[in-house]
Amino acid sequence: MSFSGASERSVPATKIEITVSCRNLLDLDTFSKSDPMVVLYTQSRASQEWREFGRTEVIDNTLNPDFVRKFVLDYFFEEKQNLRFDVYNVDSKTNISKPDFLGQAFLALGEVIGGQGSRVERPLTGVPGKKCGTILLTAEELSNCRDIATMQLCANKLDKKDFFGKSDPFLVFYRSNEDGTTVKIDVYDWDRDGSHDFIGEFTTSYRELSKAQNQFTVYEVLNPRKKCKKKKYVNSGTVTLLSFSVDSEFTFVDYIKGGTQLNFTVAIDFTASNGNPLQPTSLHYMSPYQLSAYAMALKAVGEIIQDYDSDKLFPAYGFGAKLPPEGRISHQFPLNNNDEDPNCAGIEGVLESYFQSLRTVQLYGPTYFAPVINQVARAAAKISDGSQYYVLLIITDGVISDMTQTKEAIVSASSLPMSIIIVGVGPAMFEAMEELDGDDVRVSSRGRYAERDIVQFVPFRDYVDRSGNQVLSMARLAKDVLAEIPEQLLSYMRTRDIRPRPPPPATPGPMPAPKHP
Repeated sequence: MSFSGASERSVPATKIEITVSCRNLLDLDTFSKSDPMVVLYTQSRASQEWREFGRTEVIDNTLNPDFVRKFVLDYFFEEKQNLRFDVYNVDSKTNISKPDFLGQAFLALGEVIGGQGSRVERPLTGVPGKKCGTILLTAEELSNCRDIATMQLCANKLDKKDFFGKSDPFLVFYRSNEDGTTVKIDVYDWDRDGSHDFIGEFTTSYRELSKAQNQFTVYEVLNPRKKCKKKKYVNSGTVTLLSFSVDSEFTFVDYIKGGTQLNFTVAIDFTASNGNPLQPTSLHYMSPYQLSAYAMALKAVGEIIQDYDSDKLFPAYGFGAKLPPEGRISHQFPLNNNDEDPNCAGIEGVLESYFQSLRTVQLYGPTYFAPVINQVARAAAKISDGSQYYVLLIITDGVISDMTQTKEAIVSASSLPMSIIIVGVGPAMFEAMEELDGDDVRVSSRGRYAERDIVQFVPFRDYVDRSGNQVLSMARLAKDVLAEIPEQLLSYMRTRDIRPRPPPPATPGPMPAPKHP
């Protein structure tokens, strides 16, 4: 599936409430302690400008404030949402319009959510020669009740509304009170033209409904008009609640907050069809002025994913190259040239190893995907308790040479905690990638269909900004590439009935020892 590079911003996954505290702030007041306030700035995706989002209250005379006013932000997993927290001393006795700067911290919203218990602590910086203390941020998802009620009902002796046949009944549920205690249910006879006939109504409550787990409950369906007109009116039939069960629906944030780690693996196409890396026409060309399409795709996706991986160590592989010194062809060689430990430190470490490999290996072929998919699948198969989820990013320029084996590998991997992202670079048509994406037709191999849709494909060319704005191009690419990851993770957890672990209790930051007079 390809997406337009000019697509609109997606609907937020949820709203996140950020709670702010500070510890050991600078003391700038002469006769008392500082009066701190925190200002949150968010960064525009298009212009990269910082804009004020909101402010906390001012707390008088403290170096260790716990602010009451919170920040509520729309959360987009697939975007890098950069935040800046500036801390000021607002001394109303002097000049409130010119507060003293106490320090600042930069981080992404994903880092807060991805922190242990959705909590992070960062040093404040920005005042030369001074230790500015720390800022503590806690993220809490704001959402409605996640309980999903499933009930089975049957009706008996409902009023007959159709002249030539029996009624075609359906129920309409209303929640009468804000607290949801009273539930009103209307019973109608369905008509094709939309002029449904009212049969009657009854009321109940959540507590009463839940009793049906142990016993049947019979409700009389009453029609108020008939009740007023007919003295001998009893009811318009009955509805019996046969069963009632409640399950909780968990969100992506629930699992991340409970400690689920996203393990990010990179696989880069080193086949000769990419062109000589020393030539400007090559898709791997290492220009001193701008990143190649490969490097842009890797950086765009990796910088978002890394916020959800605590150790920031990423296995990175190449495929389709001849390796020195003997010229052996490999389809899963570590970019850092370390067979024992293919991990690179952060996305910058992956880029560094990628550039080094371009200088040492010979681009060759053919284009095999299956070896690296199976490599990640073997790791994913070892941990199935929901604590780890694997994301493989494959960046390639062309036709797959092992389509049969790749489809087999995807079908096998679809039962594992794993997703595959494919970014196609260059001018190819990528018909094979569209088939692997599986949005229209689920991928199959030897008569066996993929258990889940785990592949997302996008062509890089759809995200090249005509104005030359690389930052905007990368943001758009990451947005569409990562859009399906939360739902793919949830689909795995649901099919395995894995519930998120409760987050560890948030402990307050260290308080300074009390000073004795």
